[in-house]
Amino acid sequence: MKIRSITYFCNPGWPVDVWKIGQAGRFLAEAKSDCEAAGFEVESLRLATVPFLQILGADQIAETPRLAENLGAAIKAEGIAYASLGPAQPEVPESFTVIPEAIAAAQNIFFSGVMADARFGISIPAVQACAQVMSRCASITPDGFANLRFAALANVKAGSPFFPAAYHSQDEPAFSIATESADLAVKAFSNARTVTDGQWTLATEIEKRARELAMIGDTLNQRFSIIFGGIDFSLAPFPSEAVSIGAAMERMGVPRAGLHGSLAAAAILTEIIERARFPGTGFSGLMLPVLEDAVLAQRAADGTLTVKDLLLYSAVCGTGLDTVPLPGDTSADQMVALLLDLSALALRLDKPLTARLMPIPGKKAGDPTNFDFDYFVNSRVMKLEAEPLKAPLSETRRFTLAPRHVH
Repeated sequence: MKIRSITYFCNPGWPVDVWKIGQAGRFLAEAKSDCEAAGFEVESLRLATVPFLQILGADQIAETPRLAENLGAAIKAEGIAYASLGPAQPEVPESFTVIPEAIAAAQNIFFSGVMADARFGISIPAVQACAQVMSRCASITPDGFANLRFAALANVKAGSPFFPAAYHSQDEPAFSIATESADLAVKAFSNARTVTDGQWTLATEIEKRARELAMIGDTLNQRFSIIFGGIDFSLAPFPSEAVSIGAAMERMGVPRAGLHGSLAAAAILTEIIERARFPGTGFSGLMLPVLEDAVLAQRAADGTLTVKDLLLYSAVCGTGLDTVPLPGDTSADQMVALLLDLSALALRLDKPLTARLMPIPGKKAGDPTNFDFDYFVNSRVMKLEAEPLKAPLSETRRFTLAPRHVH
């Protein structure tokens, strides 16, 4: 298990307050040192801000690309790998339209967009705006890679350390920890005679590691008087079979991830995390990012795992639709239909879900991907079975969905 990221949350102000960024850099360096001294490898140091609309104000929203550029330079000088400037907001449509230019302005800055939450329900214009952002970002580079740095959010609260969903909701600084721990699931079920054996082994490992991380977090809180937001103990993968959720599913007895039985495996793994006791934040669930998981990428390439499968598993597990490679001619209207389904799941099940879709210019379904990125494993472009919505869905501006209640 590794620490995927230690994320520092703050309001950097505008113009960017370089003293605040320096303070973040010093804290993160100390936090990394403490984690490494405890035996944890730390993959990255990150910073997440309050929503950029809150930083700039609606009247200065056109300054977003310059904010991204300036913040990108400031964090680089402090040894911070990435920053997230938070989500665009449905009540300000312009906050969506500035994102592609801002993503192009700084390669270490991430964004997101809110399309659904408990306050206002599902905003169809915001769903459409998120799809437009994805469509425009696809052409920033020839391989469509810029969409790595944008996610559409449904029912996602502040405080998760995982990007692109990370954002802050207050002025006081805070920090939280994200894990890369799919290997714990692979190991737990590799030698398990029964599901119960695997459940017990994995829950024990999660609680043991989480206790160690919580002690580090509490110590840092006492030393720096910075709020410790908790641990997003998600079973996030890395592009190797040893750290693959797809591999964990297959160790559980599913012949190939994507076949029937996979949803049950996803539900079992997610429930184990929920059963474990630790100071949690964010998703704290099962993550199924296609291009970050060696086995999922292979199953997508051979057609066993589909976009519909991933949406189905979102009902019982983690972040939703993540790093999904789509044909380059996928229209924004097609993506709207998929994003609407995801939003409906998030509100009815009262859970956070995100979509990070990656249309790849010039590619069609079945074509191989060719990303050159250490955190990706290549797969094949996945087919999207979607057509533009018709009335009344296409003509509706907003509707509410109450969480499902069990009587």
